[in-house]
Amino acid sequence: MLRIGITGGIGSGKSMVCRLFQVLGAPVYDSDARAKWLMGHDATLRDELTAAFGPTTFDSAGQLDRVYLARVAFADPTQLARLNALVHPAVGRDFALWSAAQAAAGCPYLLKEAALLYESGAYRQLDQVITVFAPLAVRQARVLRRDPHRTPDDILAIIGKQMSEEEKVQRAQHVLHNDDAHLLIPQVVALHAAFSKQIAP
Repeated sequence: MLRIGITGGIGSGKSMVCRLFQVLGAPVYDSDARAKWLMGHDATLRDELTAAFGPTTFDSAGQLDRVYLARVAFADPTQLARLNALVHPAVGRDFALWSAAQAAAGCPYLLKEAALLYESGAYRQLDQVITVFAPLAVRQARVLRRDPHRTPDDILAIIGKQMSEEEKVQRAQHVLHNDDAHLLIPQVVALHAAFSKQIAP
């Protein structure tokens, strides 16, 4: 079974690409969604977060205080690195279990969606990587439509913290052009057909 990563910067259209693959029958692991779930439900990770960021990381009802954690972690690069060092391995463990279940079910390939696929080291668990590419202006326009509370400066700040699109394109085995100039569906269908025929080494 092939394990395929999907990455790309904010506004590139990773989620849309994943939905297309799902329509074609491919299972998709959403790293961001699972990370949020694990932070609230994985006992080991909860203990690690409490030890690292204090007892107020979880409220009296045992719920993760996301506002508090964001205020502490995102204001300090050292604290953010500390948070990532706890969350990324937990996601890696969770993905390994999920991946094994998909293999047991006989899936020819699966997809792992992650914005920080390279930065987190998650690409090491994968056989191939797809980068979803779109020019900066297109990405900004998409995010502003999707998140009207953001400003252009907000988007640039997020982009500035991510690996450059050029490097992601260079490192990936496949590139999907989601730039409003190329048809996206035929690109996805072609990759689906190729992945369905391959066997992981």
